Amino acid sequence: MRNIYRSILVRALLLISVMVNLTILSRTIQADTGSCGGATTTLPFTDVMGNPFFCQIAQAYFSGLTVGTSATTYSPTEPVSRQEIAAFITRTMDQSLKRGSRKAVAKKWFTPQTANSLTLTDVGTFPQQVEFDGTDLWVTNYLSHNVMRIRPSDGKVLDTWTGATNAGGIVCAMGRVFVTGFSSPGRLYMIDPTQPAGAVTTLSSSLGNTPRSIAFDGLRLWTTNDSGSISIVTLNPTSVTTVSTGFLKPFGILYDGSHIWVTDNTANTLLKLNADGSIAQTINVGSGPVFPVFDGTNIWVPNYGSSSATVVRVKDAQGNPLASALVLATLTGNGLNGPETFAFDGERVLVTNALGHSVSLWKAADLAPLGSFSTGVGTTPVCTCSDGLNFWITLPTTNKLARF
Repeated sequence: MRNIYRSILVRALLLISVMVNLTILSRTIQADTGSCGGATTTLPFTDVMGNPFFCQIAQAYFSGLTVGTSATTYSPTEPVSRQEIAAFITRTMDQSLKRGSRKAVAKKWFTPQTANSLTLTDVGTFPQQVEFDGTDLWVTNYLSHNVMRIRPSDGKVLDTWTGATNAGGIVCAMGRVFVTGFSSPGRLYMIDPTQPAGAVTTLSSSLGNTPRSIAFDGLRLWTTNDSGSISIVTLNPTSVTTVSTGFLKPFGILYDGSHIWVTDNTANTLLKLNADGSIAQTINVGSGPVFPVFDGTNIWVPNYGSSSATVVRVKDAQGNPLASALVLATLTGNGLNGPETFAFDGERVLVTNALGHSVSLWKAADLAPLGSFSTGVGTTPVCTCSDGLNFWITLPTTNKLARF
């Protein structure tokens, strides 16, 4: 009797196996095939054969834009909901950014997981800000009073310019490098990268007291001054206008293609400025906002005091004097611990965590957290920028520049 049952069971299992294989074979046979650009293309769908948009559907499928409505159906004539459209657009943006980035060309899909994965460059004493000019990196060294040019491919120091007393803020514009001197009164230095390295050129010694950051709007330079003002610098000839009304401790500064934006570290605000330096809009952010970044749509503000980040949407307000920026999200967690500076690489945003001795990453398109990563015990990362391939981070306590 046992042998009879065993025989029946084996036959049943064989039958099930045959049925599964036939189903798989049937799906393979039923998969739709068409010609796109002279090449035969096969899709897993069974409802797009002969569709005039077969090749576009194939492109959407192979690029990851859509996976269909089931394993074997695309449902080409079914209506699409707004939520589905949002998903399609987001996937399109993600795929475009990933495939079109310098990281993709260089096959650098990895993210450094530990401090041992970082490449370190010895720079000057107490490095502050780092800026990318499209070819090279520039680092200001506060206590050694100099500015270094560094090659991104290997982190090699190429040149050093001296005489930049208390070098702090830096911006690359008009083929030149402009640096602020953190002194009273504040100083503005200039470097011509086409000339041999030597002493910096002093453009002005009449900025507001203790200038920290600098930005360029296509016409003029702007600095934030810790003493409670901003300075607007016109070049050729050099003239300085300093505005103090409405400011407590201006800190970080950026230009979004339409307006200058400044964080006020004491007032806990992000300020949009008019052309004359007056305040056009005030946005409340977290405690102790520091160095923000603009990603083309939003401004990311690191709040050192509250270990948070405020994401402010400004794109809709550009070019429209009646439109106002608004707070899109307040981010916490993801390793935020004394965040100092944001940078954007075209796809992701990174912030340095001075208290956490780490960096944190988000995807810019949907604010999704991508994790937090150590820069090493006691490294105190402060400022950062991206060259489109790597993030570069100043580590003042160790006099290093880290490639992430």
